[in-house]
Amino acid sequence: MHGGFQIQIEQTMLALQKIGVEVEYLRWWDDSQRPDVIHFFGRPDSGYAHFARQKGIKLVMSRLLTGLGSRSHAKRKLQKLVMTASQALLPKMITSNFEWEAYKTVDAAVLLTSWEAQLQHEMFSVPKEKIFVIPNGVEDAFFQSKPAARGPWLVSTVTITERKRVVELAEAAVLAQTPLWVIGKPYADADPYAQRFLRLARENPKLIRYEGAIQDRVRMAAVYREARGFVLLSAMESMSLSASEAAVCECPLLLSDLPWAKSVFRDTVTYCPITGDAAATAKIMREFYDAAPGLKPAARQVTWVEVARQLKELYETLLNSK
Repeated sequence: MHGGFQIQIEQTMLALQKIGVEVEYLRWWDDSQRPDVIHFFGRPDSGYAHFARQKGIKLVMSRLLTGLGSRSHAKRKLQKLVMTASQALLPKMITSNFEWEAYKTVDAAVLLTSWEAQLQHEMFSVPKEKIFVIPNGVEDAFFQSKPAARGPWLVSTVTITERKRVVELAEAAVLAQTPLWVIGKPYADADPYAQRFLRLARENPKLIRYEGAIQDRVRMAAVYREARGFVLLSAMESMSLSASEAAVCECPLLLSDLPWAKSVFRDTVTYCPITGDAAATAKIMREFYDAAPGLKPAARQVTWVEVARQLKELYETLLNSK
């Protein structure tokens, strides 16, 4: 499925190649490949880590903790209690299916934010010396874009799916009378949630603008430059690429009041609590819309080449370690 994780993988590989690192996609069936490092996007099982170690290959894991990082403190505490009790009381043949040990068997764990790094340590007992915070980068087209006159539209670049709360955002925009341009596409056109959004857009053409996704990065940068503000009210997120892109284009940001956002942008953006109260969300959107022209740019973001340099330094450290 399309989304930020795919972009993260592709842009990481391209940036590493730009700075002279020899990178290939892993051909798991090809025993003639001889890597020094495997950078695994996702969570490898403990057996994978074991065989990599036997072959003298360093294993780096990039894992998104999207769901975990968006849960309440009470739910995370309950999850930790269940994990601890399961590991103490259940046979290993059962708990091994959850691959909790995999987090500790890799040589390094790369997280996008300090918030996810904290969770990696607290929830899965990964040693702090194995945890590295390296954020997503932003493509050059956004850094190279020029300032432009701001228009009337709030922009939301997003996959149209429940956890992104696009319908709820559009409903709040209608109540607040704040023009909203949604850029993106659903995972499937027949998805009932996507159909709800499309109906809402058809019923409110003066307030909800929808023309699908924009693939051209230069054009997308121009959209951010001309937008009155950027809005993302998702219920779960790791580190939003689109929010970072908008920030580079000096577009004011309104984001869900989630820990990932505060760890990245701190007090340089506006926050909105996640509630089922459309009127309360609409009030915050209207206030943001009115204040947007006077808001300062969000915290600085990094390029993908800067990300690649940090990763290269990590790889070299691992290879030089005993």
